[in-house]
Amino acid sequence: MGLNVYLSGEIHTDWREQIVEGAKDLDVSFDSPVTDHASSDDCGVAILGQEPNKYWHDHKGAMINAIRTRKGIEEADVVVVRFGDKYKQWNAAFDAGYAAAMGKSIIVLNPPEHQHALKEVHAAALAVAEEPKQVVEVLRYVLTGQLPG
Repeated sequence: MGLNVYLSGEIHTDWREQIVEGAKDLDVSFDSPVTDHASSDDCGVAILGQEPNKYWHDHKGAMINAIRTRKGIEEADVVVVRFGDKYKQWNAAFDAGYAAAMGKSIIVLNPPEHQHALKEVHAAALAVAEEPKQVVEVLRYVLTGQLPG
């Protein structure tokens, strides 16, 4: 049994790389949004044409990025949603809601100080982790039945 895992959320730290590296011995394939911030922000105007109004600039990019995000979440067995410290990740909350509406298994990854703010997101998750290595251990257990050790 293999798993398709979509890694959603914050793009300012190396949490994705930590999970991918930690799971290299597992039958897991990973997908994620475009994590280059400038490319993600500017894809709409780079492809469809410039916009003088920042709202429409952002809107074009968000719509194109949503094509990738929807596909990734729809094809995932598990969706990991990371909420980091640096910014409010409204997009991550939206991804968690979309995944929940689709009945996807969700693992939320966030620092302990976000517990209260994310209580509704946590209620939809099947696991809430504070460290990437915990996500890897959840995946390992799901695939092999092995506990950390």
